[in-house]
Order: sequence, then C-alpha cells, then structure tokens
Amino acid sequence: MTTDDLILDMQDIHKSFAGVPALRGARLRVGRGEAHALIGQNGAGKSTLLKVLTGVYSRDRGSIRFDGADVGFGSPYEAQRAGISPIYQEINLVPQRTVAENVFLGREPRRLGIVDRRRMVSETEELLSGIGVHVNAARPLETFSTATQQMVAIARALSFDSRLIIMDEPTSSLHDREVQKLFEVIRQMTADGVSVVFVSHKLDELYAVCDRITVLRDGRTIAEARLAEMSRIDLVAAMLGRDPQDVRSAGQTAFHREQRALGDTVLTTRALSSWPALRGATIEVRAGEIVGLAGLLGSGRSELAESVFGARKVDHGEVAAGSAAATPTSPAEAIRSGIALTPEDRKTEGIVAGMSVRENITLSLLPRLSRFGFINRRKERAVVAESVRRLGIKTASVDQPVSDLSGGNQQKVLLARSLVLDPDLLILDEPTRGVDVGAKAEIQRLVSDSVNDGRGVLLISSEMEEILEGSERVYVLRDGETVTHHRTDGLTQDTIMRAMASGESPDARPAESGDDLP
Repeated sequence: MTTDDLILDMQDIHKSFAGVPALRGARLRVGRGEAHALIGQNGAGKSTLLKVLTGVYSRDRGSIRFDGADVGFGSPYEAQRAGISPIYQEINLVPQRTVAENVFLGREPRRLGIVDRRRMVSETEELLSGIGVHVNAARPLETFSTATQQMVAIARALSFDSRLIIMDEPTSSLHDREVQKLFEVIRQMTADGVSVVFVSHKLDELYAVCDRITVLRDGRTIAEARLAEMSRIDLVAAMLGRDPQDVRSAGQTAFHREQRALGDTVLTTRALSSWPALRGATIEVRAGEIVGLAGLLGSGRSELAESVFGARKVDHGEVAAGSAAATPTSPAEAIRSGIALTPEDRKTEGIVAGMSVRENITLSLLPRLSRFGFINRRKERAVVAESVRRLGIKTASVDQPVSDLSGGNQQKVLLARSLVLDPDLLILDEPTRGVDVGAKAEIQRLVSDSVNDGRGVLLISSEMEEILEGSERVYVLRDGETVTHHRTDGLTQDTIMRAMASGESPDARPAESGDDLP
C-alpha cells in the first residue's frame, strides 16, 4: 500500500504514564475507503493508540499523518473537525434530547439567531435515510432501540464529513440481525470512500466486514496483514504471543500437580445465559480440583464468574454453587453460600486504595468479625497476621495503605480476602496478571495449597501455560458459549487456540463418560 493509498499513517508511537510504557513504537496504517480491524488483548494498547490519534493523549514520540498532512490534535474536538470521529462502545449521546438534537449537538443550524428545528430534523432524516434508517428525528433518542441509537451516532459522525470513523466494540449490545444491519452500513460507507477502524474481540465479525488487520501486543504492533491471508489460528497466536505449532512443555508454572481425591461438586452451570455476554455456558467444578476457563477477551469468562458470584443478572439456565440452593442474587449471598471471587481488575474492582492492608483483607469478613455493630479488633488482627504470614505479603505494617504495595503484594491481599472466608468455591479471574515472576510463582503455589485444603477452584487466565499446567480440566468459551471441555493431560496450546478461534478441537482427548463431566 503506497502513501497515497493511506488516509492514516501512525508510525513509531510511544506513550508512557508515570514512567510505565503503554505504547512502544506502535503503528497503524489505514487505507482510503477501507474497513480496518484493530485487535489485541486487554492492555495491548488499542485504546491508548486511538486516544493519541484523537487528541485525548499527547504522544511522547512518533508521527501521525492524516489525509496527507502531518497532524497532532490537541483535543477530540480538533480531531473531529479534521474528519476523525470516534463512536464508543457506550453510546455517548443525550437520550432525553431528540434524534436531530443529538446529531447537531453544539452546532445547530440557525435562522435569524434562532435554532432552525425544521431544517435540523430534515437534514438528520436525510442523513439517516442515507444509511438505511427511516425514523422521526423529532422524537427523543431514548424512545428508540440501542441499534437505532448506534446508527444515530454514525449519522452524527457523517454529519462532520468524517473521512475516518472509529468504532469501538460497536456490536456489544446488538442482536444478530442488528449486527448484520450495521455491517451493511459499514460496507456502504467504505464504498463511499469513508474509512473505518473497527475494534472488536469477535473474530467472526472481523472476517465478515474488515479488509485488513493490525494486531497489538504489549504496546507494539505485532502484525499487519490482509485478513483473507491470515488464518484465525495465526491471528489468535499473534494476539497471545504464541507459536501455533508449539506444544505444551512441562514445568512452566509453579502449580503443584498432585493426585487428589475429588469431593462433592461445588459449582455447576447449565446453559447459563446473561445477555449479551453469555449465551449458553456449561461448566462443573468439584472440591479438590482446579478447573481452567479459557477464551479470548469478550468470550464471557469474567461475566460467567460475575453471574456465579451474584454480581450479574442471570437470564436463563441454572447455577448451583457452594451451599446455595439457587443462583445467588448478590455477592453477599454468594459469600454466605461459600463462594469467593478475586476479580480480574484489581485496581478498579479489587483493592480499596484508600484503605490499609488490614482493612482490605478483612473487608468481606466484617460481618463475622462484628457483634452489635462493633468489630472485634483482636480477632481481626489475628486473622490478618495469619494471612500476611501464610501468603508472604511484604508490608511495613498491616496499617500501611494497600496502594503503597507492589502489584504482586496487592494481588496477594486480594487472594487473602478470599481465603479468609474459607470458601468451598474459589473463583480466580486472572490471578497473576501484571505481577512479576516471583510473585506469580508464589500465587500459583497458594492456589495449589488452597485446593489441597479441599476447595474447588475455577481458574480464569489468558495465559495458556497457566491453564494447562494448573488445571486438571479446561473449558473453552467462545462468544459466550462453552464450545469444548477436556482433560489437560496431553492437551496442546494449538487445540485450545483452535477452540478459541473457531470452536473446533479435533486433536483433544475429550472427557470420557466416567469422568463425571457435564
């Protein structure tokens, strides 16, 4: 692709926050009239790269050329006026305003100093008609479906005469029929010469609507290719930093692989549905075993954990977990039933930065440590001291702010919060993400010790070595459904990647009828 063929050319983009690199020489090149996929796991740098482009962040280094000119936007408004419009996953419009007011918000057409509403409605309906949407633009936006609101956001972008539209997970709240309508609009826009950057974790969507793809990993551009020339397996391998031909090698994690006597079933889900994230997830965990849960970002892994923990509404299906006779309807109910969850994002969903190590460890345990509204400080300190000793939490004092600890020690604090509850089922969502090698090994040993104590563990991880080495069995989710489950003995990374990419796992050894699997 020559320079003249490009609408956007970002080269050698660097960006750091407080000395921590988020982008390390990333590049993104988008052709004119092209639908271009941008993909990568959490933390790969997708959002940072696009925010650098649209002026939310300033770049530390690198060059940006848009439509043949060097640019450096100071704000999203500047980028939008230049012809770049982002459409975010959460529709950024005003639901109480009319459709027309949303399209022309901040630049309403006027006549003799008064807003010309008739013209505004007429021009909005003409814009929407051009993308196949026929609605009354004088009605409030909130009276329309999410799909129509998505089309209104596109019409607003087109009203700026945008030459590049960024769509961040645009199908996350749409039904299949609405997704197909969106794809028709994207094809029409690209045929009219408008370029689209399409950010999605759903591989089928990328192959259905995009021409080329850029893959980011750890802030770097790992691959650029025409989608027709890149298989799903190669794409998943690039995202995860794995060779598709590599097989699992032993000894890469610190889990203790022991033969354990299995106890009662501590978790069963049957055709679990929580729209739009889950569409039929079936898994089982027994006491004394670690069960791995694999899948790409957006496959429904975390949403399944939240549903079991009572933090997400279940639409259909069955959940039996801990001592609960029915699906827990709140985290407090789940905890009382013997379920504990260590969430994926420790900073926003886990630690309470303003509290001490002691307060973070005992946060979920307070009802058991309190009587008549007063906390038994002696019991609390005994529990915390034992947790610090057992988990090897490095802290100057248990009253030290948890935010002062390293990432690995913060993760141990979260694990301690779960373990002090003495749960029957321990759900660990990315328990070793963002920690150093030493802390990772310690956390993995603690997980093994927890299972040896008779608990069941559901281990969610993006690292396939961690899943393969730490689990007796593994389930793979894809687009919210369980597509396969197998014992990990002899299971390869290639098999898991095939299941993650296409739902196929031809060379895995399936669970046998006597294995008591769902």
